[in-house]
Amino acid sequence: MKLINNIKQHRARLNMTQQQLANRVGVARQTILFLEKGEYVPSALLALKIAKVFKMEFDQLFELGEDQNEE
Repeated sequence: MKLINNIKQHRARLNMTQQQLANRVGVARQTILFLEKGEYVPSALLALKIAKVFKMEFDQLFELGEDQNEE
């Protein structure tokens, strides 16, 4: 299983840059980049902060998906 997110789509909807989101949640821009690419799994605290910025519930922004490498 892997964590899938819709951060990029919701950030674009709000015309927000990666840097702006990073500043709002207290991380480096690269963290947002890796989150959007699915290369980083956020802590619960970070995930909740991002959901709060987007005024969404956690499960509206993140979901569990199948990892293509799993058999």
